[in-house]
Amino acid sequence: DVQLVESGGGSVQAGGSLRLVCTVSGSGYTYTRKCMGWFRQAPGKEREGVAAIYTSDGSTYYADSVKGRFTISQDGANTVYLQMNSLQPEDTAMYYCALRFGGCYLDSWSIVSRYPYWGQGTQVTVS
Repeated sequence: DVQLVESGGGSVQAGGSLRLVCTVSGSGYTYTRKCMGWFRQAPGKEREGVAAIYTSDGSTYYADSVKGRFTISQDGANTVYLQMNSLQPEDTAMYYCALRFGGCYLDSWSIVSRYPYWGQGTQVTVS
């Protein structure tokens, strides 16, 4: 099976930065064609897509709410980062890493149901 492990969450003041890390292991981890996404869910709200990266060619996708502040990147095909700058209280949420095999697409990268594999999440709190 595929396992995803997130790390790097924490508490910061508004305007601060955090870097989240997602590491893939298990069966299929060497497969290079993966769409890896970061999602977040605040209390009482639906889970929403934040950013995604296609590990084969490095193409990236972002939610409008984080463009210019967050950057998704990769180290090989099995580690993905989310650099979050200029954090605001509205960024407070549990952040999840997700994976699906195959490509990322502009009209579907942020759809929760398209990702069969999920990490346990890491909490980000901005005050």
